[in-house]
Amino acid sequence: MRIGEVAAEAGVSTRVLRYYEQQQLLASTRTPAGHREYESTAVERVRLIQLLYGAGLSSRTIRGVLPCVEAGEATPELLQLLATERQRTEQQISSLLTARDRLDDVIEATVNPHHDCVERALTR
Repeated sequence: MRIGEVAAEAGVSTRVLRYYEQQQLLASTRTPAGHREYESTAVERVRLIQLLYGAGLSSRTIRGVLPCVEAGEATPELLQLLATERQRTEQQISSLLTARDRLDDVIEATVNPHHDCVERALTR
């Protein structure tokens, strides 16, 4: 498949595919004219990469996860890595919830400057 075909079917840009190649997440061969050609499984692989990025994984982590996911093998190392990533995501969620609560306090203080929300915001 040509790069444009893969991009269209996977719903990404050709630039994204080039980036995935640069990150060693996707491979192509070259025609004699220098055009990229991908295996028929490239679209499925790109969709998997998108899913893994959407889960918050880095390119480096995805590079390690892809072979296991594609082979359907849940090694202890893979499970530990994913558990660590999940814990990192939980920490980010907690931080975002705290930020949201502080913004609520700031909004309340703006609307009602004499309300105890200013004091509450400062003690969090």
